[in-house]
Amino acid sequence: MLMPHPAVLRRLVDEYEALTRSGSTEEQPHAQAQARDLAYTLCVSTGTRDVRHALETARQWLEAASASDAAIRPPTDRDPHVYA
Repeated sequence: MLMPHPAVLRRLVDEYEALTRSGSTEEQPHAQAQARDLAYTLCVSTGTRDVRHALETARQWLEAASASDAAIRPPTDRDPHVYA
């Protein structure tokens, strides 16, 4: 399965959580539609059928991506294997 880029996944999670946390979805039909669209996109992106599972999966993937980014860092001038 293809995995979305972590930045895209982070944006989807952040936007969905901001919409649902603010309570604006109850008052504004446009916000409800946007939350549904984000939930659908999260589900498709994570291969799940429920937004709660999609959010859980997305968070796990983002955590794994963050851990692998920390393990792979660009060399600095202080690294002994960097040639000037």
